[in-house]
Amino acid sequence: MTKADIVARISEKLGIEKGDVQATVETFMEEVKNSLESGDNVYLRGFGSFIIKTRAEKTGRNISKNTTIKIPAHNIPAFKPAKIFVEGVKTNVEVK
Repeated sequence: MTKADIVARISEKLGIEKGDVQATVETFMEEVKNSLESGDNVYLRGFGSFIIKTRAEKTGRNISKNTTIKIPAHNIPAFKPAKIFVEGVKTNVEVK
């Protein structure tokens, strides 16, 4: 499913113009991004949390030059689904 599919479904379900739904979805994503960039997690009860995870410093390898490199500690955005979300997927989606 793409962003355009989401916009189309919301527009169809609520009877709102696609342009308005598009603006709302874009604004939502921008606000989540801005919150994470400013160091704040985003909690959506019943859906999940957009959180910041810290990765520790580690040693990696550049295989083309056969050298070791130091990868510094860094933060990454992550999504942690709510328990009800996880259970819904477990019970409704077939294992392939």
